Amino acid sequence: MNDADAAELPRVVTESLAHLRPWVSWVSDDYDASSVAGFPAASKVGWENGTLFNHAITVDGAVVGVAGADRAGDVVEIGSWLHPAHTGRGHTTRAVAELVEFAFGLGGVRRVQIWHDEANIASGGVARRLGFTETN
Repeated sequence: MNDADAAELPRVVTESLAHLRPWVSWVSDDYDASSVAGFPAASKVGWENGTLFNHAITVDGAVVGVAGADRAGDVVEIGSWLHPAHTGRGHTTRAVAELVEFAFGLGGVRRVQIWHDEANIASGGVARRLGFTETN
């Protein structure tokens, strides 16, 4: 994620709060644009350490969400979110598919997993479309 992408995040996240609130723990009632301030720096440190790989999801050059890979040893966990105006068009599925390929390309990765709330039908659909096996 580059600096220009990071600069767009406060607006995109703020516009998406109501959509994200039921599904992600980092959105709280007092979340505002300043809450995303540390995200770009943390992303950069994660890349440098080889543990966190955040990617902007873009449409026509504009940031509309984020897909990230969090590595712990030989396991990579993928998470993603998307602005509600861009859901249902395959953007997340394409981004996560690219991230799965990226994750296995890191070397030494044995498993890639996607955690999602079972009530979040859309997120479950991404995992199913990409051939993930559901486990409890």
